[in-house]
Amino acid sequence: MSAWVLPDHIADVLPSEARHIEELRRGLLDTARSYGYELVMPPLLEHLDSLLTGTGEALDLQTFKLVDQLSGRSLGLRADTTQQVARIDAHLLNRKGVTRLCYCGPVLHTRPDRPHATREPLQFGAEIYGHPGMEADIEAVQLSLECLRGAHVQDVSVDLADVRIVRSLLAGVPVGWQTLGRVHGALAAKDISELTSLTRDFPATSREGLLALLQLYGDVGVLDEAEIALKSIAGVRNVLSDLRVLASSIQGARVTFDLADLRGYAYYSGARFAIYTQGASDALVRGGRYDEVGAVFGRNRPAAGFSLDIKQLVSVVSPRPLKAAIRAPWGEGQGANAAIASLRSQGETVVCMLPGHGSEVDEFRCDRELIRVGDRWVVQAI
Repeated sequence: MSAWVLPDHIADVLPSEARHIEELRRGLLDTARSYGYELVMPPLLEHLDSLLTGTGEALDLQTFKLVDQLSGRSLGLRADTTQQVARIDAHLLNRKGVTRLCYCGPVLHTRPDRPHATREPLQFGAEIYGHPGMEADIEAVQLSLECLRGAHVQDVSVDLADVRIVRSLLAGVPVGWQTLGRVHGALAAKDISELTSLTRDFPATSREGLLALLQLYGDVGVLDEAEIALKSIAGVRNVLSDLRVLASSIQGARVTFDLADLRGYAYYSGARFAIYTQGASDALVRGGRYDEVGAVFGRNRPAAGFSLDIKQLVSVVSPRPLKAAIRAPWGEGQGANAAIASLRSQGETVVCMLPGHGSEVDEFRCDRELIRVGDRWVVQAI
């Protein structure tokens, strides 16, 4: 095998895409900061029992594992950052009130999580801890939409659901984790035959409610249909009311509902949302409420947030224009060097042409040049 061949679904990022990714990263972090979110940087590598404990167990098959040569303990390369941020909130910061945290860094997956996806996403996310009310859910959705607007993503739609509906339907039903996973998969795939088979021994109310969910997707009218179809299920009316409140807070995007959709990480405990746009094969953003994520770290605080993959994001937005730059000669003495340093201190990009070479820079548009006029160095348009 050639030394330059990379593993499947792993790729180098070349200058044009790398520049765009970095500009998006900066913009996303600035947007989160404007809402009061503080940046944290969890490690890429952690003890496996920390990464995969509690709600993190759902990521077991997606996590690369290795042995620490110093301690002999099992380590894992993070497949998602939410568990780590929950640890920071619960164990390191340990604040009493609301805490808003954001992050951006690579995660690694043993397998692509969607068709044509990389196994090394660049995950950006924002999370708000400490508030149980719908205000936190609303802020998570609003911030995610603001981030997409800042990235110039057009024509988005927000799909809403709530895992408490399925939990209510399964309350008291003796079902193992393996069967539960298959039920969730059948609901997400709208597989009526599989779901019928899996629920044949369930109580009639639960079975009929789960099968009804397969038809409960579409516009806001779905909530009225759900209120009728699931009227005998305790707590569902309150959940549907919360979804109405969340939907009414969304501006500048289409809103749909899919009450059977449980895709995404298994740690969601309430309302969840996914944001789609044209050209993306899967959701650009997934988020929601995950109140139980910090329990294993000793603080079962309310939590809501979202995450996205910047590498996926860059694939659906228009390329950004090249940065304007100034072409300058190399080695023209102290006067030229002083002029170049002054221009760079003002934020200009100055590309010095090495002897014997023309402009070989693809990522900058040299629309001006530094030339000598008499005893002065001046910039003029090319």
